[in-house]
Amino acid sequence: MTTITDRAPCLLCASSRSIPAFTHPSPLRRCPNCGLVSTTLEATPTPSYGEGYFFDGGYRSYFARATQWRYEARQRLRWLRGSARPRTLFEIGCAGGFFLEAARDAGIAASGVEASEPAARYAHDVLGVPVVGARFEDADLDGPFDAVCAFHVLEHVDDPRAFLVKARELIASGGWLALEVPNIESAAAHADGIKWPGLQPQYHRWHFAPPTLTRLVEETGFRVTDCDTVSARFYTRPARRVTTDALAGLRAAVRSRSFRTVDPRSGDHVRLLAGPLP
Repeated sequence: MTTITDRAPCLLCASSRSIPAFTHPSPLRRCPNCGLVSTTLEATPTPSYGEGYFFDGGYRSYFARATQWRYEARQRLRWLRGSARPRTLFEIGCAGGFFLEAARDAGIAASGVEASEPAARYAHDVLGVPVVGARFEDADLDGPFDAVCAFHVLEHVDDPRAFLVKARELIASGGWLALEVPNIESAAAHADGIKWPGLQPQYHRWHFAPPTLTRLVEETGFRVTDCDTVSARFYTRPARRVTTDALAGLRAAVRSRSFRTVDPRSGDHVRLLAGPLP
């Protein structure tokens, strides 16, 4: 595990300076030079991604919410296919495999890798999608693929630069990298501060925004073709738009004066598409 301290060089610009990310005490530090936010882990144990993570940690009853994950998977696949028509696809950190299932159902040869044993087992045994149970950084993988995707993964990893360099090696010429991460500069994050649900500092080591994610991706050998943001409401199923969580998201939008579900900068999640440079 890479230990991040308040004196460690910035991942992006190597600055040795950092400042608190919020006015209230938190383990998050911001680089005043480039704006990247990181979680200091000096006294935090290595996060666990076993069954507890999927039941009451990062997720709430993950395996009982298949309908929601299928909806999110279709939304992400629609976004990807708006720019690309991959015949082969590889997902890094595929969790229970719902995006792979959606891609397979759309006629794409899809496979993935997942570090969590219970999630990889669910993807293989329940959904029947091909998944390697391993950390991406340690796995011996065969490419190339027309698209390599990682949704809400990059914020967890030890070394995002090494992660993206390895991802690039798996992408075919003319292929695509598709990423999604929480947006630390979202309207909701500004409104909620350290109470924003997207922070999860016990699991998220890096906190990106459109400029910092774009810079990191470009510095690891890609040309970014599209980067925008979506609100949490973008992934709320129509039948669930009157639930407590959905109404809380709407109240956050009211406080932040941002009502669009797709926005260049202020949504809860950053989406990015890029192609590898020759």
